[in-house]
Formats: sequence, C-alpha cells, structure tokens
Amino acid sequence: MIQASIQQQGVVGIETLCALAGLPRSAYYRHWASSAPRQEETALRDAIQRLSLADRKLGYRPITVLLKRAGWVVNHKRVERIRRSDNLLCLRKRAFRPAMTDSEHGYLIYPNLAAKLVPTAINQLWVADITYVRLSEQFVYLAVVLDAFSRRVVGWAMADHLRAELALDALAMALSAREILPGGLIHHSDRGVQYACGDYVKRLAAAQIQPSMSRAGCPWDNAMAESFMATLKREEVDGRTYRDLADAKTLIGQFIETVYNRQRLHSALDYLAPEVFELAQRSALPHAATLAVQGQEATVCV
Repeated sequence: MIQASIQQQGVVGIETLCALAGLPRSAYYRHWASSAPRQEETALRDAIQRLSLADRKLGYRPITVLLKRAGWVVNHKRVERIRRSDNLLCLRKRAFRPAMTDSEHGYLIYPNLAAKLVPTAINQLWVADITYVRLSEQFVYLAVVLDAFSRRVVGWAMADHLRAELALDALAMALSAREILPGGLIHHSDRGVQYACGDYVKRLAAAQIQPSMSRAGCPWDNAMAESFMATLKREEVDGRTYRDLADAKTLIGQFIETVYNRQRLHSALDYLAPEVFELAQRSALPHAATLAVQGQEATVCV
C-alpha cells in the first residue's frame, strides 16, 4: 500500500506514509527487499522472452547488448541462465539439409502427419501448444488443444510449471468434451518433452489417436496453434494485469470459452465463430480428409 502511494503521490516521503499507516520504516524496507528482487527478475524474464521470440536466431550475447541499451543492468551469464531455464535457445544457422525427425531428448519423435492433411470435419486433426503468461512476480503456463477444422479450443489447462501434467490436463479436457472415432484423429504438436514423454504418448494410444510432430526448427509446422497463441496474447493477455494464477485462469478461461469459441469471427470459417461453425456443420454428411500428395488428391475416409 505504501509503495502504491509513493508511485501515485510521488512527493510524499516514506517516513510520512509509514507514520500515516502506523508502521515503522523498517517494516516498509523489509517488504521492499523481499518483493522488489522478484519483480525485477520477472520484468527481466519478460524482456528476454520478448526479444528471444521476436528473433529466434538471436543468441544470449546480442540479447544482452539489446537489454543494456534498453537500460537493464545485466551480464551475459545471467541472460544465458534465464534463456536456458525458459528453453529459449536460439535457432542456429546451418547448411541446408533435408528436415529430419530426430530430437535432443531421448523420447521417440513421430513424423509430421499433419503437413498435407486438410481436415474436412471436426475431430480429424487436433493441434496442441504451450505458452507462457506473465503475472506480477512469476510466470504461469497455458496448454491448449484446438480442433484444426473449426479452430475451436477443445481443451486447455494452466499451471505454474511445465511438467507433462499441464499438457495432459488440456488433453483430458479435450477428450471429455469430444466423441472421437478410434484411429480417425491425428494429434499434432511440437517436439517438446511434454508431448513426447511416455505418459502423454500412452494417453494418445489409449484413445487410439495418432501422434504427429513438427519438423526440427520449423515452428510454422504448427502454425494454427501459434496463431491462436498470438491472438490470445494480442486480445487478452497484453495490457492486462493478473493478480495470481487463479485470476489468470478465470479471465483467460472466460476469453477462451466465451469470446474466442463463441463470439470471435474467423475469416477462414466464413466469418463465423468456432462453435457456430460447428453447429452449421452438424447437418452435413460424413466428411473425408483430403491429402494433397505430389499434386494429386487421395481421399481417406475417417
């Protein structure tokens, strides 16, 4: 309260405000010493996140220079540590070679089954992704699952960690909300450990869902999920302050369920909202997924 008053009043001294609040100055300084470092760490992480995502080829040394130009007192070792802990390693420029499906973690990497798939009905292709949301003194994480045909968010979850349970909770919501045809659904994601780990792959196998993963260094392979995250950040997260994880869950949940799924118009859906688009499709005949293979079309009934 005293810090907020200082920011608003400006000219009123700390001693006066502490006297008005009936607190010793030592109490104010103890609180400041405990909260200010966390706020500074969160603000720095946010600045590093933005610079890293704006140019995926920037390394920690150029980002350190940019941060110093913006007024941050930081060295390259701290920037490197934060980027590594947040999995923000840059994409290194290499000689051209065909995209491979290997990965640095030890889990099995699945081929990209979604690259040439054009869904023609719901529950043929789901896309999944994870992003971060900044709170006042920490970051929390959002996992989503979208239906690629209707752009509808069918599952989502938020937590203050990046363990596999986050992605599993979003998948569980999607599975509880949808009736899927065994063997007729592809689940596409990046190569993150949350999606490649044994628990997640076993859950997909139990529901007879085929896993699919983006190529290495190709974020555009999951463009639809990336596009949703950009929309979420632009229309809900940016410019908003969340008190804590519960507050973020409530407000972001309202945006997803009420605004995005039910109200937001999509040009790709003939300017209908995802839920309205799905309702309009329910009276249609069973669909087929079309694969464009080397300029020819092959129809795969699902």
